[in-house]
Amino acid sequence: MTRLAQLRSLLLALAAGCILWGLWRGEARIIFHKAVRVCMECIGLG
Repeated sequence: MTRLAQLRSLLLALAAGCILWGLWRGEARIIFHKAVRVCMECIGLG
């Protein structure tokens, strides 16, 4: 495995770990609520 391939694998594993950590902490729900709020403000309902 070349050094570049190792770096790509490491970054992929770190990214997957960060995504799982965020899901475990409930961050997806928070981001979804913020997105809904922004969309409601954009169309004039919020």
